[in-house]
Amino acid sequence: MAPVFGDSATGVPSGLAGPPSGSVLKRLGGGALLLGTATIVMFVVASAVGPFNIPISHTASTLLDLIGIGESTAEPTEQAIIQSIRLPRVFMAFLVGAALGISGGIMQGLFRNSMADPGIIGVSSGGATGAVIAIASGASAVSTLFLPLFAFVGSGIAMAVVFLIASVGGRFSMATLLLGGIAVGSFLGAITTAIIVLTDDLYVQRQIIFWIAGGVDTARWESVRIAAPIIVAGGLISVFVARDLNLLLVSEDEARSLGVRVTLVRNTLLVSASLITGAAVAFSGIIAFVGLIVPHVVRLVVGADHRVLLPLSALAGGLFLLIADTAARIVLSPAELRVGILTALIGAPFFIYLLVRNRSRASML
Repeated sequence: MAPVFGDSATGVPSGLAGPPSGSVLKRLGGGALLLGTATIVMFVVASAVGPFNIPISHTASTLLDLIGIGESTAEPTEQAIIQSIRLPRVFMAFLVGAALGISGGIMQGLFRNSMADPGIIGVSSGGATGAVIAIASGASAVSTLFLPLFAFVGSGIAMAVVFLIASVGGRFSMATLLLGGIAVGSFLGAITTAIIVLTDDLYVQRQIIFWIAGGVDTARWESVRIAAPIIVAGGLISVFVARDLNLLLVSEDEARSLGVRVTLVRNTLLVSASLITGAAVAFSGIIAFVGLIVPHVVRLVVGADHRVLLPLSALAGGLFLLIADTAARIVLSPAELRVGILTALIGAPFFIYLLVRNRSRASML
């Protein structure tokens, strides 16, 4: 299978297609332990800091109390802030980051290009258009769930249209999927811009721009309960077929000879990545570059075996966005910077670095 972009940097040697070896389990276990420990620390820190800072000891005791260990030493007001405001935001930041991280790893693998990201097939643009329609029509004012619902439906419609384009003629084409995603994304972007321009209400325009900038500040437990099953289920399915993704990158013919149902696996991965991206976008808006940066960095550290890369990309993505969201809360305190702006400020220079690095590598060949 030839690279769609002409970049085989993420190709996987055939040795990565066998049963998990001791080395694979060691890298996965070691990475999960390191990232898991860092995530637990950040959960405590993120729950403690904000416009109203809470002592770390009070925060830690409250979190332990919630899981049945000891009793909280925090004041009732502090407990209410942690449980009702901070924790839902912390969980949502981790879920969204994990969704974007694992989706980016899937897309980079399927397209054989380290610069692919979860929004490459128009899912993010569809979510943005759906959310903008909800805000501009006033539906988001009726219920807080209407905005993410419209966004998720918009992502689903965009995904369905792109898949339909890629399947025209009865034969699925990854190249057509990519080009169709770019075209649909551009079309939806134009619709979003037109709605913003044609909206007379400046307050509504501000709401739209605020949502597009990306953030998890509106997260509540209800949001977490809705998003978590979609993201977790999609992530588990993707990890379950990670070995088959390794085989696909070696050769479609070799994969078929080893019993892999190529079309089913590829479509399963694409649908899973699209659904968890849609769920993330629905509750956070557009958060750029997480799906680009995180899988690429994880790949540099642990290699290209997707049995290790995908789960660690999820953990690293969750940790990265959790850190970014915490920083966004305190960098301009008492004001708050949208986390989507912060990730773009970090991601854009890194993306340029990837472009320059790949260009330098290509010139040497």
